[in-house]
Amino acid sequence: MSTLESTTTLAPAGTKWVADPVHSDVAFEVEYAGVSNFRGSFRDFDATLEGSTLAGSARVASVDVKDEQLSGHLQSPDFFDAERHPEISFRADRLVLHDAGAVTGAGELTIKGVTKPVELKGRLASAPSVDPFGRERLGLTLETAIDRNAFGVAWNAPNQSGGNYLGDEVTLKADLTFTRQES
Repeated sequence: MSTLESTTTLAPAGTKWVADPVHSDVAFEVEYAGVSNFRGSFRDFDATLEGSTLAGSARVASVDVKDEQLSGHLQSPDFFDAERHPEISFRADRLVLHDAGAVTGAGELTIKGVTKPVELKGRLASAPSVDPFGRERLGLTLETAIDRNAFGVAWNAPNQSGGNYLGDEVTLKADLTFTRQES
């Protein structure tokens, strides 16, 4: 195919692929104090891929950072508000596969009950492969950047050197290994 040609089928037609949580990761990063990136992830999530449709969700209570107090703060109304909004969800109805495994698409992300469109870019492994246990696997990585304030995640504190401690742009990353499900 030329670089302008594309297809909308990421996974073989008629199959359902489910993310393997042991070999997958759903994470975020945001600029911190103007000097570094702060990273976290979600331990409890799910994702399914059927053709060119991807859907998934992450449980807010499973946010994983290196500090328990910070984990609690991230679950509070200042950030994700886990009690009122226990899940973050995502859906893309049309991911497009380009030459060399590049993937683009658009979807909708819901955080704290606010749904906004997002643009995706990423990469699909060259083809499904079979693991040592006979399971067919498929790898997909996707990334997007959002303005956290648009989703009601607006907590911040002034940095003594000027500006705020947290950047407004958050990068969301999903590194997903799917296993084919039997019909």
